[in-house]
Amino acid sequence: MNQYEDKMKKSINALQEEFATIRAGRANPHVLDKITVDYYGSPSTLQSVANISVPEARVIQIQPWEASLIKEIEKAIMVSDLGLTPSNDGKIIRLVFPELTEDRRKELVKDVKKKGENAKIAVRNIRRDANDAIKKQNKANELSDDEAKGQEDKVQKLTDKYIAEIDSMVDNKSKEIMTI
Repeated sequence: MNQYEDKMKKSINALQEEFATIRAGRANPHVLDKITVDYYGSPSTLQSVANISVPEARVIQIQPWEASLIKEIEKAIMVSDLGLTPSNDGKIIRLVFPELTEDRRKELVKDVKKKGENAKIAVRNIRRDANDAIKKQNKANELSDDEAKGQEDKVQKLTDKYIAEIDSMVDNKSKEIMTI
């Protein structure tokens, strides 16, 4: 039972990480988490080659450890799906987050709901796997019918708990995005 709960927790954590990369009009350094830069032939995360800070509410500042990386970092940001244009002064790259339009906010909320639905599907698939395992044990006479029914009820309660948590996360992120 614990292995299935761990898998459900991992689905929740993956959703939290995805939500952290969705920008909501405010500068959040986590939007850069998935960006990698070619650093002496090996792909490296932006955090490992530069200092990232948020000096203002809608600005992210990236200060590479080496000035030679500025062009690489700018190129990586441009090809990412952030929709931001970096500007630099030779030493520091700045990303200015524009105010989100109403249409863009609605698009982001749809995206959040889609990611939430995908997380729910993952949790339901885990429930199916758990129920299949219980049925196999029941057929092999490792579990009685009553024990199998009790285990299935536990799995369903776990599923309900995590689906409710996903719904809550989706609602909170949607409110954050729609707040001006």
